[in-house]
Amino acid sequence: MTISRRQLLKGLALAPAISLAGTALGESHGKAAVVPTSLADDFEVVHQETCLNNARWHPMSRGARAQVDAYQTYKERGIWQPPDLIDHLQSSVKQHFAKLINADVREIAYVNSTTAGETMLVGSLGLPEKGGNIVTDALHFEGSLYMYEALRKQGMDVRCVRPTQDWRIDLKDMARAIDDKTRLVAVSLVSFINGFQHDIKALCELAHAHGAVVYVDAVQAVGAIPVDVRALGVDALGSASYKWLMGDFGLGFLYINQQLIPRLKRMVYGYRQLDSFDYHAFPGDKPGTYPASWSQHEDAAGYFEIGTYSNATLAALSYSLPQILNLGVDTIQQHAQELIAPLQHELPRLGYAAMTPAGSASPIATFLTKDPKDTAIRLRRAGVDVSVQGGRMRVSPSIYNTQHDVEKLLDALS
Repeated sequence: MTISRRQLLKGLALAPAISLAGTALGESHGKAAVVPTSLADDFEVVHQETCLNNARWHPMSRGARAQVDAYQTYKERGIWQPPDLIDHLQSSVKQHFAKLINADVREIAYVNSTTAGETMLVGSLGLPEKGGNIVTDALHFEGSLYMYEALRKQGMDVRCVRPTQDWRIDLKDMARAIDDKTRLVAVSLVSFINGFQHDIKALCELAHAHGAVVYVDAVQAVGAIPVDVRALGVDALGSASYKWLMGDFGLGFLYINQQLIPRLKRMVYGYRQLDSFDYHAFPGDKPGTYPASWSQHEDAAGYFEIGTYSNATLAALSYSLPQILNLGVDTIQQHAQELIAPLQHELPRLGYAAMTPAGSASPIATFLTKDPKDTAIRLRRAGVDVSVQGGRMRVSPSIYNTQHDVEKLLDALS
């Protein structure tokens, strides 16, 4: 008896705790549905293509788009009456992100992007002027590797650990690179290359034993897998809005553990860092030796927030973050694993060797491709969107994807 691929996929799929297709967000928590009954109905992308490329940038939901439209209508009117909508969005979105990673809201700063946050953190640690060394790895984000190589050329001792033959970063190799002169250990919680996940808790314990600060790029993790900064022990964490948080470009988050703040110096300055501001130069002002005086916030915002950020993205996040929290990141993670499991089994049999280490629980599965051009053509003809770059094919399903999408990809490459 010949088993069809459809039968095989059904057998390989993990038993779900909750079926996402056809289930309202929040329903598993006994709360009223706040999106259409089918999750797919909340995403226009399902009518345009089979998108399995959410690690690039996540399509926006209809609910998030409606919030953006509401903001645009508010801005279009030009009538400002307290309480201001933007003040409310800035406060509520930051609170939701803090809850998502189990942080205090005072430990969260808005930044323009993940890279902007990491760059500012490096500067606030006084690197490379204060010497020592930085430890990172080859599976970290490309923009970060560019920055650390630039610092190396400026005289900083930068140690970049390479992956093993099975495409993981071995903690023992990190241990050999880290010493008592290590100032910063900077890695991605989930690698954008192949979905590899560090044992961040063990890495933090190792780094802290040598007095080093640990920064984690979590842009491919927050919203897709559970992240608890307290349990992990990270000192700083960066993320952005346009991937698994289902927002848009132009807004990111930087978490700074409050205990790290006294060790930092301000490298950037802007009005959002101020707790109070008084002029001493105009009629009615109190006199002063300088035209102005102020006090500063002594929290993450007081060190890293500069000026304006994307209000439209705040509006989108005001919808998407509560939906992620209501559904539960553990449920989102499990759903992705249900879709990835058949790919990990079938694609190597079709000649696509796995590049994602066994045991990874991220929403990213990467495979080596011997003929990237042919692979891209086959998928384009089938209307399947994944990332094919160099000799790698990266697949990254999300909450609106189904087993049918997986079958379509496999059929295209058979």
